[in-house]
This record gives sequence, C-alpha cells and structure tokens, in this order.
Amino acid sequence: MTDESLTQRQQHERSNEFRSYAVGYVLALVLTLIPFSMVAWSGFSKATLWTTIGGCALVQIIVHFRCFLHVSFSRQKREDLHLILFTVLILAIMVGGTLWIMYSLYMRMIPSMLPW
Repeated sequence: MTDESLTQRQQHERSNEFRSYAVGYVLALVLTLIPFSMVAWSGFSKATLWTTIGGCALVQIIVHFRCFLHVSFSRQKREDLHLILFTVLILAIMVGGTLWIMYSLYMRMIPSMLPW
C-alpha cells in the first residue's frame, strides 16, 4: 500500500501511530540507560540504586502499555485493561504461591541440615 492510495484520515492515523512508537522507543531507551549508567558509575548507595531501578521499571511498564500496546484508560479500552490486570493477578498468585511453597520447604529442610 503506497502513501498515494491512503486517505487523509489513514495517513493521519499512520503518522500518529508512528509518533507513538517513536516516543515509546525513546522513552524506553532513556528509562533503560538511566539505571545502567547509575550502576556502571556506582557512586550511589544501594537504596538509591534499588529505588531508581524500581521506579524506572514501573514507568517503563506504563510506557510500554501506552505507546506499544495502545492501552489507555478511556472507556472504550476498558476490556483490554481488565484483561491485563487479570493476567497480572494470575501471575502474582502463581509467583507468590511458588515462593511460599519454596520457603516452607526450605524451613522444613533446616533441621535436617543441623549436625546434632
């Protein structure tokens, strides 16, 4: 499909989508380089590093949802948001349950490792 065969509306949508991808790419790159550079220069405390890495990760998740997956908080896209939140809930239950079971098994194994 060439640009000549596109209508004015289609060209506008295409340029908006390209702009969204370009902004998302630049933001994702910046949000990745900030923690990498802070760790590489290592002149920061551990608390500052962990806070910055966590903050940049959360902001990057929002950037990916908004710019690449086109998930917004409008009424029309509520189904997509509900699907993503349900997926996060299921993953949290699975990870939390796995950690709980592994910790329980670890605590049960400690008495058998003691020499007496």
